[in-house]
Amino acid sequence: MADDPRFLTLADVAEVLNTSSAQVYALVRRGELPAIKIGGRGQWRVERVQLEDFIQRMYADTRAFVDEHPFVEAEAGTERPE
Repeated sequence: MADDPRFLTLADVAEVLNTSSAQVYALVRRGELPAIKIGGRGQWRVERVQLEDFIQRMYADTRAFVDEHPFVEAEAGTERPE
């Protein structure tokens, strides 16, 4: 088996993103993270390159959010929800 497989399970993707499999499934079902369904039981697989593209899009989206919502010193002492 290759050390760097082309396709990842949703659990593998969840581990990479440090989130839950349910969150990854939601990303796939909403079409935010491209995936394929294979086999008779319809197991989801995410191509590694698609995951990397998704991560890059999230960086770009985050940069746009930060640019549109600049940090102000008043926020420095307050906790912000994730």
